[in-house]
Amino acid sequence: VQLQASGGGLVQPGGSLRLSCAASGSIFSINAMSWYRQVPGKQRELVAAITSGGSTNYADSVKGRFTISRDNAKNTVYLQMNSLKPEDTAVYYCSAVGVLTTRGRYDYWGQGTLVTVSS
Repeated sequence: VQLQASGGGLVQPGGSLRLSCAASGSIFSINAMSWYRQVPGKQRELVAAITSGGSTNYADSVKGRFTISRDNAKNTVYLQMNSLKPEDTAVYYCSAVGVLTTRGRYDYWGQGTLVTVSS
């Protein structure tokens, strides 16, 4: 199983970006998919999470600005980021929890995608 994240880049404050993360491989189901972010010298923090049933959870710092969604048929999770602030600058990672495969149920991380918010 591989998670491929994309969509990062440079954006001005107040702008928007949409991140995508697609899980590929022999996958039967995924319990939850999430986005985390990390800046140098700090711990990785949860940004948003979504269950297979569509329940969502957000960090207080992004509530009202970010929206997480997923396409279960495509095993893909999205993060729509609006009203971006310089403090949103970080490497964003996607994760998939409880991925059911032919070998059992495992958790996976994708590679990071850099989001830079700067004028």
